[in-house]
Amino acid sequence: MAHGLLERTERVGFLLERTESSELFVRWQQHGDTRARAQLVERFLPLARKLARRYSGAHEPFDDLLQVASLGLVKAIDRFDTSRGTAFSSFAVPTILGELKRYFRDLGWSVHVPRGAQELALKVEEARQRMTSKTGRPPSVPELAQYLELSVEDVLEALETAGAHHTASLDAPRDDGEEDAGTLADAFGQTDERFDLVDDKVTIAAAARHLGARERRVLVLRFVEDLTQSQIAAMIGVSQMQVSRILRRALEQLRELTLVEEQPIA
Repeated sequence: MAHGLLERTERVGFLLERTESSELFVRWQQHGDTRARAQLVERFLPLARKLARRYSGAHEPFDDLLQVASLGLVKAIDRFDTSRGTAFSSFAVPTILGELKRYFRDLGWSVHVPRGAQELALKVEEARQRMTSKTGRPPSVPELAQYLELSVEDVLEALETAGAHHTASLDAPRDDGEEDAGTLADAFGQTDERFDLVDDKVTIAAAARHLGARERRVLVLRFVEDLTQSQIAAMIGVSQMQVSRILRRALEQLRELTLVEEQPIA
């Protein structure tokens, strides 16, 4: 008996609220009463907040989502036709959701993505959130594919597309559990130590032009082709001792030429 009384009380409360809302719509639409419009916004703002929370896992600030949903609510209030006799919420929900989806499609992407790919990414994201809420865990790719009746390849493409929704500055702090983790840029490669060899290579090449042809050849055979002194001696027809002298003399000349910074080599 108490349960039936509670149901009747809730039903009466619902009818009273709907009647009050209808009166507010009449005051706004027929008489231009802006206070009535503000009261309608305040009354249905919880609906907009609830719909905005559906997308709160899409890496967008909730305040931005609530602002977009509130804009959709205002549009629904301005466009609602009371003469059709339908509940306002039935008209407001698709209007607010449409505004949220338009925001993600047109304004929320960091890089340009084709509209079809955007819509598929949002569809997969919505399904992922619904399935997570239902099961208490994120769904796998095959589960998403089965739920949406899509191929696994389409779901993977949609998830990859969703990655283009946000970008991060390379100067943003990187948190890896250490106090001084640096920035994101620090995680991408490192300074190539061979850069320091570029100047040395240019300097040595310029200095080598002042050596004789035989000295240059012996240096190439020893330090470029990595031949032994014995192998070099056999190739150029001299003794190993002579190869050793040629190398020592050539290296001393190179050292002298590269140390003279005040007199650039022509």
